[in-house]
Amino acid sequence: MVSEGVNRVREGGNVGVILITHYTRILRYITPDFVHVFAGGRIVEEGGAELADRLEDEGYERFTKPAA
Repeated sequence: MVSEGVNRVREGGNVGVILITHYTRILRYITPDFVHVFAGGRIVEEGGAELADRLEDEGYERFTKPAA
């Protein structure tokens, strides 16, 4: 239900949507234009929908490790 509403609003072209999630399940229904990874209060990686797929496969561990 939520994804249908978000997609309908996006299709209208008059509204921007910021979707913050830790789980990619919602992205099966809402395809993002941009993906940003935040860690330590900063954007540490940016990309398109393919980045969400990569994060699902590889996880977030590389963003949570302390710098060497």
